[in-house]
Amino acid sequence: MDDNAAATEPAPARGVTLARTVFHRLPFTAGFLAVVALLGLATGSLWHRLYERSWFPDIAYGWPALTEGKWWTPLSGWFFGLTPFQYLCMAVLFAFAVGWAEWRLGTVRAALVCLSGQLVGILGASVTVGLLAHTHLEWADRLSEVRDVGFSTAAISALAAVSATLRSPWRLRVRAALIAYVSITFLFESTFADLMHLLAIAVWLPAGEKLFSRAEHGFWPRTRREVRMLAFVGLLVIAAASVAVYFFPGNSLLGPTGNERGSLWSTILTVLVIAVVADQLRKGRRWAWWATLAYGLLIVVSTLVLLGVAIGSDYETTGAVTVGTGLLWAGEVALLYGGRGAFRVPMRRKIADGALTGTAPGEAVRTLLARYGGSTMSWMTTWPENKYWFAADGERCVTYQRHAGTVIALTDPIGPADLLPDTIATFTDRCESDGLIPCLFSTTQAVADIAGELGWRSVQIAEDTIVDLPQLEFKGKAWQDIRSAINRATKEGIDFRLVELADQPFAVIAQVRAISEEWVGEKGLPEMGFTLGGVEEALDPAVRVGLAIDTEGSVHGITSWLPVYAAGGEIRGWTLDVMRRRPGGFRPVVEFLIASACQAFKEEGAEIVSLSGAPLARSAGTDDAEPIDRLLEGLGAAMEPYYGFRSLHSFKAKFQPRHEPVYLCYRDEADLPRIGIALTKAYLPEVSAKDLMALGTAGH
Repeated sequence: MDDNAAATEPAPARGVTLARTVFHRLPFTAGFLAVVALLGLATGSLWHRLYERSWFPDIAYGWPALTEGKWWTPLSGWFFGLTPFQYLCMAVLFAFAVGWAEWRLGTVRAALVCLSGQLVGILGASVTVGLLAHTHLEWADRLSEVRDVGFSTAAISALAAVSATLRSPWRLRVRAALIAYVSITFLFESTFADLMHLLAIAVWLPAGEKLFSRAEHGFWPRTRREVRMLAFVGLLVIAAASVAVYFFPGNSLLGPTGNERGSLWSTILTVLVIAVVADQLRKGRRWAWWATLAYGLLIVVSTLVLLGVAIGSDYETTGAVTVGTGLLWAGEVALLYGGRGAFRVPMRRKIADGALTGTAPGEAVRTLLARYGGSTMSWMTTWPENKYWFAADGERCVTYQRHAGTVIALTDPIGPADLLPDTIATFTDRCESDGLIPCLFSTTQAVADIAGELGWRSVQIAEDTIVDLPQLEFKGKAWQDIRSAINRATKEGIDFRLVELADQPFAVIAQVRAISEEWVGEKGLPEMGFTLGGVEEALDPAVRVGLAIDTEGSVHGITSWLPVYAAGGEIRGWTLDVMRRRPGGFRPVVEFLIASACQAFKEEGAEIVSLSGAPLARSAGTDDAEPIDRLLEGLGAAMEPYYGFRSLHSFKAKFQPRHEPVYLCYRDEADLPRIGIALTKAYLPEVSAKDLMALGTAGH
């Protein structure tokens, strides 16, 4: 009877129930908007322009109100809008921004943020234009006579504060959007409200970070993808500024913009060029980084020179658009330089036989890999940030990255096994001819032995964990956790899908990206690269991706699997790369994903699955180790709180793998300091000195 009554509940009753729920969960947001609506109805300002009312000067805030002793205006002006359209826009913004802040911060905190942000904006802007009045700044003179109303500054303050509670990548994106909006409006419009918004976020971005930041801290992006996205968005902001100036010329802090907006065709051309270069920055292309940095520096330097000429003479050489655009470019240049490690994807060029500086097309590397086979890590050589050296015969390839005067050769050289000694020797000679230090990183026992015969030294840096599939059966006590994960997934409706990620619907790919970036955001250091791939690498059609998806289409976990080739083009196994789980999702999802993938690969006839080697983690102790072994052991212990390599290594033991050593080969102990710096740059291209200091003291 009760269910039928609920089903037939009239719409007004449901509306009352919804209103009660909103007032219960968001009392400040709902209450404030209710007061605004009531005052608007009572005064008629919801359908009439407020500034036309005779009593408008008595409730509007600004420098005139303060000089007239109307101390109540910072509060009274908070509840009104100048026009009906402004009412609507501010109400929508307030409902979203403040409601969100109240939901995450609580009612009292959200109210304090809004009240303080609004007062800081009103009083700060009023005093600023008042102090600058009667100076050479026409803008300040004009705004010192402005009376205004509105509550958008409170909403902007709430967004700035609540952004500190978000995880990557959304905390950075919300902040970037706020800064972009405030920058464009203040530089090219410079209204009283724009100044209020600027002051509000200047206070509440750092204050919110200090008071409300939870899992993450800081303002700098943590992943290469986010650095690229910020640079991409930065160029789009510059393009948007040119469009805004053309269609909405104004009289800004820097002067009138109407005379500098250019023609429509020049604006369109500017936007198109920026869009092309911005897209290449998004992909991490090195040439786009150089081109943008050089052009940005030219703009910034030219603007400074013109400003100097204008200040030192009566000749007017600058204007609002010139200076404003120069400031935007200065921010873009700073971002590009600070995040330069994210833009290392080189242009594709033809193979130059025996050339250490050439970059081979991925197709050529894949062809050799299929022809001669490789190790469980060999597929990583196809990733776009690597470079390649080819022997003169074109049948042998060494994949490398160059950092700090060191060439790090990644995993085993690709080519005929009987020519491996000559390949290593020739590659070494090529490095020495350029004055570079060579090392072989993440090699197998076979290559380490060959290098030893050539006079190299080696140290074990990790263990590859191998599961032999033909004999794999999840039976016995040792497999109890794995069986439990599979059974629980069945009960909870979690389905396993082995797919090509690039072919999946947008909603699935978006969830995968969000889960991955949230996982990266929880780390204490930036995202690692080199031998650790991410979502971009998982989008390769040759890579298989395991997804755990529930009946509602929510992704609970992801694993990606890299092909392991045998000679002749046959795939003999798969290597685990990406492994992510959604916070608060199906708990044993990783065990379920790995076990399900092993079963699927076994049915396909694969021989092995590599759970990959965790860097700086291994089973053997260090009692009889050499000094370099002890150093690596200490480094692994220091990085454990940040990346959990050893915990991951222990987790993989659930699958009863066998272990194969992974080595670093070097020629001389004197090379090790330089190799260590190069490896740090390879794995952590965006790492800062502060991060390294934190890492070095982590174990103390």
